[in-house]
Amino acid sequence: MAKRAFDLLGATLALLLLSPVMLAVALWVKLDSPGTVFYRQQRVGRHGVPFAIHKFRTMRADAQGLPLTVGDDPRITRAGRWLRRTRLDELPQLIDVLLGHMSLVGPRPEVPRYVALYPPALRERALSVRPGLTDPASLAWIDEAAQLARAADPEREYVEVILPAKLQHAADYADRATLATDLQVLWRTVRVLWRSA
Repeated sequence: MAKRAFDLLGATLALLLLSPVMLAVALWVKLDSPGTVFYRQQRVGRHGVPFAIHKFRTMRADAQGLPLTVGDDPRITRAGRWLRRTRLDELPQLIDVLLGHMSLVGPRPEVPRYVALYPPALRERALSVRPGLTDPASLAWIDEAAQLARAADPEREYVEVILPAKLQHAADYADRATLATDLQVLWRTVRVLWRSA
């Protein structure tokens, strides 16, 4: 109950404070390349319930391929490169927090393709909480795209190396999360993003 109240308050304040930034980003995305401002993709939420996540579009409208970003991905637009580096493309997920699909802090929501690979025991733990805008795994794998770019088979690297590690982080978070640990993750996230801007 306290976590949900914190999410609602935090997301509402963030949307109010960041609305000028979000309007500027929306205009930039629209002017930078043809296509919609927002991108929606099906992700798996709490207890395995699917939902459509909101993001600012960072790839070409006709982009196809794996749901992974690999290094200097040619599908990414000029605006998209900066938005991904600063994580500003994730700001529309504050709407998903208000809708109750997400939390400010929680395991990042995965696409069904990869959730299908979760071992049952870890799946139950990782999906027992709402997914979040940020979490310890996101901070640990901040350079995920670069690691995938170095791999001979990026998807195999993701499935066999990165996904199991992220899933263990998610399960551990679900077991131990408190409001205090969420505040620590948010603070660490702000520091990381400030350095990357």
